[in-house]
Amino acid sequence: QVQLVESGGGLVQTGGSLRLSCAASGRTFSINAFGWYRQAPGKQRELVARMGSGRSINYADSVKGRFTISRDSAKNTVYLQMNSLKSEDSAVYYCNAEMVRGDSYWGQGTQVTVSS
Repeated sequence: QVQLVESGGGLVQTGGSLRLSCAASGRTFSINAFGWYRQAPGKQRELVARMGSGRSINYADSVKGRFTISRDSAKNTVYLQMNSLKSEDSAVYYCNAEMVRGDSYWGQGTQVTVSS
């Protein structure tokens, strides 16, 4: 199993920045990809950014140029740097680990609120 613990969420004004962290523990050597997802009230969970094997990276169109996903392998931690935040970025952000064998794990989520 893999345990994921997110941190770094909070309240920020429009245009501000936050950095989310996701610390992984357990069978981290079997993780194939990390992703950040978000879910706003009344909406479906959506992919924000994903870092796959070989460090391939994908971003949702809505965050391209503003968000950056990165990984510190030595610390088994994945980050999401969020700049130029907008009110529509407000959501609960979840970290996801995709395993080599196909299953995946989720963190508990961290709330991001962007106020105007």
